[in-house]
Amino acid sequence: MKILRVYERYFARLIYGVFAFILFAVLSLFVFFDMLSELESVTGRYTSLVAFFHVILQAPTRIYEMLPIAVLISAIYVFSQLASQSEFTIFRVAGLNTRQALFSLFKLAIPLAIATFIFGEFIGPAAEQYAQKIKLEALGATVSSGFRSGVWVKDRDRDATKGHEVTRFVNVAGLRPDQSITGVTIYEFDDQYRLSVIRVAQEGHYQGNQSWQLSGVTETRFLELPRGEAGKADPLAPAFRGEQHALSTMAMRSELTPQILSVLLVEPERMSTLDLFRYIRHLRDNKQDTQRYEIAFWKKVIYPLTLFVMVALALPFAYLHARAGAVGVKVFGGIMLGLSFHLSNTLFSHVGLLHTWPPIVSALIPGTLYLLVALGALRWVDRH
Repeated sequence: MKILRVYERYFARLIYGVFAFILFAVLSLFVFFDMLSELESVTGRYTSLVAFFHVILQAPTRIYEMLPIAVLISAIYVFSQLASQSEFTIFRVAGLNTRQALFSLFKLAIPLAIATFIFGEFIGPAAEQYAQKIKLEALGATVSSGFRSGVWVKDRDRDATKGHEVTRFVNVAGLRPDQSITGVTIYEFDDQYRLSVIRVAQEGHYQGNQSWQLSGVTETRFLELPRGEAGKADPLAPAFRGEQHALSTMAMRSELTPQILSVLLVEPERMSTLDLFRYIRHLRDNKQDTQRYEIAFWKKVIYPLTLFVMVALALPFAYLHARAGAVGVKVFGGIMLGLSFHLSNTLFSHVGLLHTWPPIVSALIPGTLYLLVALGALRWVDRH
């Protein structure tokens, strides 16, 4: 056990040291390219300094995305060096077998998996949302959903005058950085599901406790005419009449909250699992498609576990005896392997969405395939 503790500390010092360097190098490269991309949007209040701050706030998300690749490259580099200098052979002669080495690497991957979870759940989504708000404020723009019809919310309320329950469909065209909403349209139906009120508001501000303050409201009410007035003998006579009123402000109670609207600022893949869970539940309540968000949810759940797959993929490189000159080739192969995992992870998300696969299957396929490759390679090097 004492020997195992010694080699685990040795592996940890080598892998963590190389990992920190590679992560810094990869992150610097992505920040540089992101900054070049943001320079195209620099204009007026959105200065180069604001653009740089926007890019820096996106760095935690980049760290989250690059962690598995950085772990794979660093582990491959370390094990290639150990193989070229016959150090790993000495550990094997001392009694280290493949299973022990694999479980030791899993132990070293636990802190990195925890760091991936923290960046993906807390640091990354919060920084990403703040980065988008800064950019929108500088550009003086609003954000809306990817649909032309805006965001639709179904909720229920009680009519203050008649006392019965009413069903409402609320449509929001856009969300401002201060979480106020614009282009609000409300369709209200009575207990017999007949359209009774249409309200159009220029903007709304959240007051807390699911309460909104609408301003610039135009309200159209449809009132049922008495039977005699409606003209019972004439089938073409109108049964309803419309009344329109203009209101400067109006209070509205709705299930629509800034937490639900905040998903418009961040892509599903960059949201936290809690926000994804809340939005998926909201979409289900409104009978809307949830598959894209469910795939993103399961990918977020599984993603920290991919670090264990990465260290398993790197271990076979320790069994390949080669001269020191071949280390660069192995590292290049590790980079290609890591990029292929990143691309396949994105690919299967789109393929699963296209073919309506179960979301958990779409999220599991890339990691499962690479885990099988890792186990197959370990079995082969253990026998040879």
